[in-house]
Amino acid sequence: MSNTKVALVTGATQGLGLALVEGLARRLGPGDTVYLTGRDPERVAKAVAQLPETAAEVRGELYDVADPGAATRLADLLRDRHGGVDIVFGNAVMRVGPDDDPAAVIDEYTEVNNFGTTRLLRAFLPLLRDGGRLLVVASSLGTLHQLAPVLHGRFDGLSSLDEVDEQVASWRDAIKDGSAKAGAWPMFINIPSKIAQVAAVRVLAGQRRPEDTRRGILLAAVCPGMMNTPTSGLWWDVTAAALPAEAAVPLLDLATGPVHPGHYGRLIRHGRALPWSPAA
Repeated sequence: MSNTKVALVTGATQGLGLALVEGLARRLGPGDTVYLTGRDPERVAKAVAQLPETAAEVRGELYDVADPGAATRLADLLRDRHGGVDIVFGNAVMRVGPDDDPAAVIDEYTEVNNFGTTRLLRAFLPLLRDGGRLLVVASSLGTLHQLAPVLHGRFDGLSSLDEVDEQVASWRDAIKDGSAKAGAWPMFINIPSKIAQVAAVRVLAGQRRPEDTRRGILLAAVCPGMMNTPTSGLWWDVTAAALPAEAAVPLLDLATGPVHPGHYGRLIRHGRALPWSPAA
């Protein structure tokens, strides 16, 4: 059996995703492969070409997370090529700015950020080898502290990814028809979206914990912290924030270092598990 490792990063043509690819390629060794994925073939090819030479091979692959069938197709391709995967970063994100109308963007936003995440989890968790890592890039906004208590039950205590998807669809529809404005939903759509991503990880962790623990697998959501990027700069003053390459370091440590039992199924920021709810 081959001892070479296979890693995959979604949304990897720029920013944090590109930094994660470069960091993995530097940390992995000869014979290992890091897949840099994105939805635009020209941008994928350009991103691969700009990376420095490393011992691990970086390969570009098309993967549009908004395409309902794309996760299964890519998982089948990597299964055929390698038999399994060792590291997966779910980093693809549709970014929005302060001037975007939530009702106008919410369909595409949830398709990429939320349904894209649950499709990734369904397709790639079964491919993880012993010692594997699947890390969903979320945010410290992805906890129930950020949501009105009356809405906590929407994402707490769920038992399946289908239930997570149903709650996301219900929230999406409330944004579209305007009823969210009369309720307790925050108008910053990033908050419920990130909470739903963390909820998806928590659901699967509840199902998989004993077997994943036995096999040394880490499933977690991760928060890179505030980053100095053009999109973040639309919302906040990011002049003192970390650049993507700096923000990638603690995420790469999780992907390549020893597994901490307290990190499993949690939202991790700078090596520390954040509480999911005010009662935690």
